Amino acid sequence: MTSSRLLRTSGTAAAAAVLLLVSGCSAGGSASLDSKGVGFAREEPTPLRPLSATPPAALKPYYGQRLTWHACRARGFECATMKVPLDYTRPKAGGDVKLAVARKKATGRAKPLGSLLVNPGGPGGSAIGYLQQYAGIGYPASVRARYDMVAVDPRGVGASEPVTCLSGRQMDEFTATDQTPDDGAEAARLVAAYKKFGRGCETRSGRILGHVSTIEAARDMDVLRAALGDGKLNYVGASYGTFLGATYAGLYPSRVGRVVLDGAMDPSLDAERMNREQTGGFETAFTSFAKDCVGRKDCPLGTKSPADAGRRLKALFDRTDRHPLRTSGPRRLTESLATTGVISVMYDQSGWPQLRTALKSALKPAGKGDGSALLALSDHYYERNSKGGYANLMFANPAVNCLDLPAAFRGPDDVREAVPAFEKASPVFGRGLAWSALNCAYWPRPATGSPHRVEARGAAPIVVVGTTRDPATPYRWARGLAAQLTSGRLLTYNGDGHTAYGRGSTCIDTAINTYLLKATPPTPHKTCT
Repeated sequence: MTSSRLLRTSGTAAAAAVLLLVSGCSAGGSASLDSKGVGFAREEPTPLRPLSATPPAALKPYYGQRLTWHACRARGFECATMKVPLDYTRPKAGGDVKLAVARKKATGRAKPLGSLLVNPGGPGGSAIGYLQQYAGIGYPASVRARYDMVAVDPRGVGASEPVTCLSGRQMDEFTATDQTPDDGAEAARLVAAYKKFGRGCETRSGRILGHVSTIEAARDMDVLRAALGDGKLNYVGASYGTFLGATYAGLYPSRVGRVVLDGAMDPSLDAERMNREQTGGFETAFTSFAKDCVGRKDCPLGTKSPADAGRRLKALFDRTDRHPLRTSGPRRLTESLATTGVISVMYDQSGWPQLRTALKSALKPAGKGDGSALLALSDHYYERNSKGGYANLMFANPAVNCLDLPAAFRGPDDVREAVPAFEKASPVFGRGLAWSALNCAYWPRPATGSPHRVEARGAAPIVVVGTTRDPATPYRWARGLAAQLTSGRLLTYNGDGHTAYGRGSTCIDTAINTYLLKATPPTPHKTCT
């Protein structure tokens, strides 16, 4: 099934920029439940309050640590381990968490600009993997020449005491679970799957499970800043990484250096609204794909109109719900896996040809449909390897999301009531994405965060990047975050895909590179194509 708020960019090696939506913070405004258990803010979310610029005495040993670097397996990179408190409210009693850190030293001889921390999103995306596979070699040479490129896997993610929940075989069952229940029995099976997932996380990762929130990860970044010897934090965050970066700015506005938030999230939204608006984002992205497809003679969804293409795709989903498609292996393509396969391509239009090919195979007539290609897309999205194992992303994602905001829904009745609004946002994906937002209702740890505004008063200029047809982080979220930040500067990319930096727009790349190298933000309301 498509994990609620698990979104990621595909595309070039770059972009394992992953997004997992909804993340709030305990220092934010008050969240409540209505009579049906749906999370919402009774009042305008209050601003995230800054922390003291002077660390408490109990945290000084963490802030005073120096990293011991050694060669990573990836050539040209150095690795280290950093300690942070498991529980910032009880740093002496709760024990420590060991975080994995990696860097690539600045390559130029000009005056260095310090460290540039990068995060690809998720939550659950490995920042170290992103650095070593893309940012450390693919960012512009001019940027890499002046900055030490640095990444830390957030707590519970990647190599930093990763959250684990289910075996590979159990994950195969979980991801194939019907996410559009037609009756009470199917709804009960979906609920049982969510409960089993949560129990697995508690059993395997109980020590850290209640301490992987975004606010804790942001506090860890300030410890890293000090350990690197930097007075301010320079940062590029993509997707969910924008929420992490904005949270840092809200907590430590005086320590904000040059910060880019690309594919921005709006922290003032509650979980139900965030999921529903993101559902609309996927519909927008699919419409762009469909417009391109129907203009081709070989479009597997027909050549009439985008709306007709959507109806044909929905019909395919309905058929796989009743009769899962065969594949080249023992697994069958269920409706939920087919949906995930299609959604995975919405992040980057470079995958559109692959999706057309996959749909052509699945839509063969007279029972000859083959789901292998769509299953491969789904597996790639879920980071399932050829041996049937799953990466940590799928476990860390709900672990962070379900702490960051109160659950969107309390139970199946709430989802049934919300389905019409989700289907209005997306006739193609709405029903399935509404039900996938139910997962946090059964999470074993209570949420510690709530919707809030991030103002970061006194911070240096922060560049917020929004893409007009972004499927995972709708453009209105970038506008919302830029408006909240007192020093926010909105940079707009009029185009398709998730995030904008390094994806082909010379205008976007020039504006961001100029800011990173010269501290000159884009002109107000700058728009690129």
